Formats: sequence, C-alpha cells, structure tokens
Amino acid sequence: MLNFPQPPKDYGQVYLADTDRPLAKDPSKSIRYALFTTIAKGGKSLIKSCKDLHLSRVVCYKTLKPEFAEDEIEQRRLLREARVSAMLQHPNTVPTYEIGRDNRGHVYFTMKLVHGYTLREILDYRERYDLTQLVDVVVQIGHALDYAHTHGVAHRDIKPENILVGPYGEVLLLDWGLAKVWQAESAGSVENTADLQAGQTDRAESPSTASIPDVEENMNITQQGELQGTVVYMSPEQIQRDPGIGVKTDIYSLGAVLYEILAGVTPHSGEKVHQVISKILEEDPRAPGVVTSARIPQLLEDVAMQCLRKDPAQRLASMGEMVRLLQEDWRVDLLG
Repeated sequence: MLNFPQPPKDYGQVYLADTDRPLAKDPSKSIRYALFTTIAKGGKSLIKSCKDLHLSRVVCYKTLKPEFAEDEIEQRRLLREARVSAMLQHPNTVPTYEIGRDNRGHVYFTMKLVHGYTLREILDYRERYDLTQLVDVVVQIGHALDYAHTHGVAHRDIKPENILVGPYGEVLLLDWGLAKVWQAESAGSVENTADLQAGQTDRAESPSTASIPDVEENMNITQQGELQGTVVYMSPEQIQRDPGIGVKTDIYSLGAVLYEILAGVTPHSGEKVHQVISKILEEDPRAPGVVTSARIPQLLEDVAMQCLRKDPAQRLASMGEMVRLLQEDWRVDLLG
C-alpha cells in the first residue's frame, strides 16, 4: 500500500452535537452547504470542499467557473460526469452524493472528498515507490474501467492527473466529463457490448448516440496549454476524432500510463503538441526496456506495448484481459 500523510487530526471527527442536531422543518429551503474552500481548478470547472450542514460532513463540491456557468454544453458535461459517477457504483470510482442548482441556477454536484495524491504527483517522485505498488494502482483503475466498459461507458480521459490514491489504499478514477455513453439500442445486448470492446462501434455514433460533439470536448489540438498534458495519453482514434471510437481507446490510454510507470517517460513526447500528435499517429514507441536502464519485467513491457498498438483491433481484447495479465507473477523476472 502506498503511504501518505493522514488527514488533519480533527478532519471528519464525529461529535454528538453534530449527529443529534435537529433537521430543519423544511430542509429543501434551508442552506445546506457552507464554509467553501477552493481546492482545485480545472479548465472550466471549480472543485471546492464545503460542509454539508444536513449530514454534518465535509464533501467535495464541483461546479463550473463563472464564465462557463451558462454554457449549455458545459452544463451537459457536468451533469453527465455526475450521473455517470453515480451510476457506476464501483469501489474505484468516487461516490456522487447530490446534484442540483445553486441559488443562481448554476449546476453543481457533490461527491465524496478524498485526501491523497494523484498518480502524477506520485510519478514526480517515482524513486520512492516500488514497482509492485504502482502496478497495483493500474490494476485498480483497470477494474474500474472494466466495470464501466461492461456497462456501456468509455472514460476517454485516462491520465495520471485523473487517478487519485488515498491514505487508506483507495485508488479512484476521477473526471468522467468526457465519458462516451451509448444508448440502450447500441450497447444493451451482449453482442453489441462485445462490438464496443472490439472497437467496432460505427453504429454507436448514429443519431441515437449520447456523446457530446467532439468539437466541444476540449480536444482542439491547437490549444497548447491544457491539452499538452493530455494528448500524450490519447489513442490515435481519439486524436483523429474517429466516429467509431470504442472502449479500446481506454486500453490505449491506460497502457500509456503503464508505459510511463515502467520507462519513466511517456510513450511519445515533443516540444509542441503537433509533434506529439504526429508521433502518436505515425511512429511506434520504443520498448520501455530500451528507454530506461532499469530492469523491466518482460510481461509488463509486453502488456504496455500491446495496449499501444495503433489499430484498436490489435490491442488487448478487453480491459479485463489487461487486468488478468497484470495480476500474473511478473515479479519472477526481477529475481534473476
């Protein structure tokens, strides 16, 4: 288990005065959230901690920045993130508590507040962590994605910044704002679900699709700032905005995360976004064992490289297969 500082001593402390406080006669009209503190800022969203006065607990409160609060597309994305997180009830996803509008009519949702470090913060101090610990993080995220895929959801934004490791061994996949969700007629049957996993999803982009238009999904490759840290984990089909994109895009992205854990660098790099994109589309990454002097277990290297195949059909068959392979005894390669 990865070791982290514990939350502040008084954080989450349970007191009788809080548990036995009377509930307002009309709680729907009373002030529910107070003591807001901004803890993170996304490209278009704000994440705050606040006190839920009804339940006497500190929660995470996510809303849009003021300049995007009236944007219908961004509201739709925020609603989708909240509902996907709520519907995918899995140990490696963050529970959603409530969704609503504030007194100005702006959309928000609340969720469990988890203290910890993102995988990006962990990788910034890679030498402190054992490979077994880091691969276990990938396995836990793989479980979350396997669950999501079997329920007809592709995350589409897998990167170290969206993986959180908590002080009690929690590993959580964050930010479902770019998730692609298929309608029942596209993903309801076993046959269609298998097609999604195989990347054969042309019909899933019919007018019945529930995905938000790609041009509105922060995937504009001319945006040099925020996208620079994201594009290195994108699959070729995601970069090309392939209408047939399926859940195998997540296999590519998690493979890119595994590659970085092994090699210490991302599969492709460049000074400009367009250079990275060109490499993702046209070049095969070098094997991690060639990039680093560290000893790399062959099984882990093989898994990473197969996940990074440009053709989705040539990648691992499913996220479940990736998890099974990572749970094999690859440590024997380090004993010789």
